[in-house]
Amino acid sequence: MNMSRRRVLGLGGALAVSAGLSGLTACSSEARVGSLGDPAKGDITVWSWAGPAAEMRALVPKFNELYPGIKVTVQDIGNPAIWDKITTSMAAGGAGLADVLHIGVDYLPAYTDRFPGQLADLSALGAGKYQTAFPEGLWRTVSSKGSRIDALPWEANSGGFYYRADVFEDAGVDVAALETWDDAVEAGLKIKEKTGKHLLGIDKPASQQDSANFFQLLLQLQGSTYFNLDGEIMVSSPQAVRAMTLIKRMNDAGLVNDISGGMNVLISSIKSGTAAVLPWPTWFGDEIEEAVPGEAGLWGVRLPPTVRPGGTNVATVNSTHLAISGTSHQQAAAWNFVEFVLTRPQSQVEIYKNKGIAPALLAAYEDPFFHQPSKFFSGQKKGEIFYKALSTDSQAFNYTSDYARALKAVTDAQTRVLLRGADPATELRRAADQLAAQTARKVAQ
Repeated sequence: MNMSRRRVLGLGGALAVSAGLSGLTACSSEARVGSLGDPAKGDITVWSWAGPAAEMRALVPKFNELYPGIKVTVQDIGNPAIWDKITTSMAAGGAGLADVLHIGVDYLPAYTDRFPGQLADLSALGAGKYQTAFPEGLWRTVSSKGSRIDALPWEANSGGFYYRADVFEDAGVDVAALETWDDAVEAGLKIKEKTGKHLLGIDKPASQQDSANFFQLLLQLQGSTYFNLDGEIMVSSPQAVRAMTLIKRMNDAGLVNDISGGMNVLISSIKSGTAAVLPWPTWFGDEIEEAVPGEAGLWGVRLPPTVRPGGTNVATVNSTHLAISGTSHQQAAAWNFVEFVLTRPQSQVEIYKNKGIAPALLAAYEDPFFHQPSKFFSGQKKGEIFYKALSTDSQAFNYTSDYARALKAVTDAQTRVLLRGADPATELRRAADQLAAQTARKVAQ
């Protein structure tokens, strides 16, 4: 199992760097000033991690067929080590910062808010022409400040609903008939009675920073997250209370198994068949296939149920992007590489084939590879299922520079609800007040 595939992204992607960020600001007297440089030659460095780094490195020979004068060095910094490295360089006015930076959606606002000018405005490099090439919500997320474009979308993961088809069949439950999560709870009760299996798993004591994954999915299925677009706190909103109350209902009914301990525990639970459902994003399908290859044909995948009748079952729950350093003196050459990797369908298809990294580039899904039946997932066309989600009108979410604080407050509240039986509304209001005191942000009414 390649643990690096558990890329700490927007859905519960904990900003381990946030504590350092909160005490750092770019010093204008020391900040370096970048330049375009020669678009056809020069040396550029790319910072990424594990699989994505390997895939970009594999594309360099093809890139050099078009740009033989540009030398590209892709460095695997590691995740989460890359966030500290970017932070340290930005705090030093851009000293030592790579030309191209791979950044998670939850980190982007922290860098742009606290280190203005440290990321290049890609609109000046021509990125605006690709606005319709990516989902609208993702585009708005990377271009939230007027006409400025901070990054170009790469990976886009939609919320998924992976399930053991044989378990549902044994329990006499039609998984296609689950319209809402209330329906899923009722199905879970039947599954528990008939098979003894839980409905799903949650890291109840929040042993890992991404233990609020499911809660955040339920929020986004309601068009909400921890902050609204004005930056006001939403962790005690009616949508949040509804989501946490649903989780408490599942837990009180004995439908939630504890998967505290990280990825190894989660994989072990999959191998032992503890739960019938894995409400994880696009990328997790590859993890399931790798963990239990002998269960081909026993699994299925669909988009998640809605939270409320008539609601949406679509949510882009996490994403990553490529940005260019604002202090780089090779910005034009760096842009040519970013453009080659992210806007060329062939590049994205190759990356998906090799690493299962779901492209944000909509044109990539025209490739036949995304429309092939999956032997593992009972002949379903997994690529088409997630493309449907990605191509549906999507919302932009404001993660803000205080996402990490919100995540900590929410996970603490969830733990009290799951382990102590605390009231969801009370705990989320406490979390909102705590977050307001820490950030001076207003709690949305």
